[in-house]
Amino acid sequence: MRSGSSELLLEQQQQELRLRKIRELAPKKKNGNRRFRSWRERARFYSTSTLAFFSVTAGASLLFLVPLYVDPAISTLSHDFIENPTLCTTTRREDLVGIFNCSWSSCREGCTSDLYRCVHIYVTFIEQNITIPENMTDFSNYTAEWEQSDEATLLVNIKGCGYPPTVTCKNFNAYYGIEGAIYPCFYSRKNKTVVLTSYNHDDQVAVIIHFFAVPFVITVISSIALCIMHCDCRCKKDRSHRRNRPQCRRPRIENLSDTSISTRVDMLTPAIEVYKPPL
Repeated sequence: MRSGSSELLLEQQQQELRLRKIRELAPKKKNGNRRFRSWRERARFYSTSTLAFFSVTAGASLLFLVPLYVDPAISTLSHDFIENPTLCTTTRREDLVGIFNCSWSSCREGCTSDLYRCVHIYVTFIEQNITIPENMTDFSNYTAEWEQSDEATLLVNIKGCGYPPTVTCKNFNAYYGIEGAIYPCFYSRKNKTVVLTSYNHDDQVAVIIHFFAVPFVITVISSIALCIMHCDCRCKKDRSHRRNRPQCRRPRIENLSDTSISTRVDMLTPAIEVYKPPL
């Protein structure tokens, strides 16, 4: 009986040891070591994510908006086009083929593709300030009374290119490319060889504000906010040069007592007696 009870005790002890080892080797639950964030830490995390998103998005949008919209708008304003339209008359149209013949085009769809086919439309316009009636459709009798300018080039916009549906070159060439066609237009005061079919000063300013000023301000404000939240942006004086400045003090002369002076004088007297200057 004793041997049987001892064996049972040994088996129970071995089972308990096995269970302990299994518990030690088993992976701990993640929820047990999970750290709960406070409301302040959560607000800081979400605000950082939002500001970083706006900063990156607005900064990246400038890379596409500036060449596609902002640059043409600035070029249009710099040419100083007339605000009130005048009348233009198409004098001739040239349909050309080849890269060397197509250095420019009155209208083309796509501003990055190479030109193999192009259309050159030349016009004359009335330089005097005129007022065009709103309901007038036939301008042939009206233009005969005014003197025409020298020949100029007609463009769909300042770059001469664009993308559908804003720019449709097929309709543009069909309407403005007919010789003798008369229509309202806008010419540049600085370069009278450039003529546009449509122009609005306020629209160009709005393009610059919406596509450049707004993304730029968002990028700057969000970047400054991130710097304030996560960096020490305060200006501090650099005093490290003062700490590392070498000491230029003179060494102190110690033990300047009367006894030390007297001993030094006694040491020098034999040398003075030995040396006697010649008479």
